[in-house]
Amino acid sequence: PIIFMTVGILSNSLAIAILIKAYQRFKLKSKASFLLCASGLVITDLFGHLINGAIAVFVYAADKDWKWIDQSNVFCNIFGMCMVFFGSCPLLLGSVMAVERCIGVTKPIFHSTKMTLRHIKAMLAFVWIFAVMIALMPIIFSRPYEIQPSKTWCFFRTKNIKDWLDSFFLLLFSCLGLVSLTVSFLCNAVTGLTLIRAKIHNIHHRQGRSHHFEMITQLLAIMCVSCICWSPFLVTMARIGVSGQQDQEICKTLLL
Repeated sequence: PIIFMTVGILSNSLAIAILIKAYQRFKLKSKASFLLCASGLVITDLFGHLINGAIAVFVYAADKDWKWIDQSNVFCNIFGMCMVFFGSCPLLLGSVMAVERCIGVTKPIFHSTKMTLRHIKAMLAFVWIFAVMIALMPIIFSRPYEIQPSKTWCFFRTKNIKDWLDSFFLLLFSCLGLVSLTVSFLCNAVTGLTLIRAKIHNIHHRQGRSHHFEMITQLLAIMCVSCICWSPFLVTMARIGVSGQQDQEICKTLLL
């Protein structure tokens, strides 16, 4: 966990520095709104690596002795909320970025007149608040987070599911993630096809087109990483939520 945390913090810190420099350099409104979304995603991911990584290191340092770490289950609830918040936020923010860029390319007039930086900031705030509400739901409904079989992290109940509420939390998290990935894929596909068609017909100026291609390339990279890292986990959570029981072989691979 120390290596993953360090790599995540360093890479995100570098990305933040690059985004700040780019934000100051580009005065183009469409570029500024995209950079603002990207900054929100990178900052969220940075804090995710920092907080979740620090908690995981502490758990390993305590030799995964949860009786000593957390007798009252408070620590596990905090860990679980962080896992849900920092897990759902990047997926939701990635889809917001894809939608923003799709509108910017396909409906440039609407984007320039209706999607101001104030609106982008409001969307970022909404995503963060929404993710916080999802993370708080188990606490609100008196279904505390539970230590997972590996004893290295906490999450929704995935074993001995009692009723529909336990399944609902798993399905909510997994469905939101899968829908976010699907929206990102569809919006990026529409954006990419629109840019290719514009290039063929030479509709836009070369400079504006190069900016769009640069941004869609970044979005595709984010989407590919998210799909590879999250799809197996999200599908597994959905299967557990639907069936109400764990597949031991899959859980050994993905959850341990």
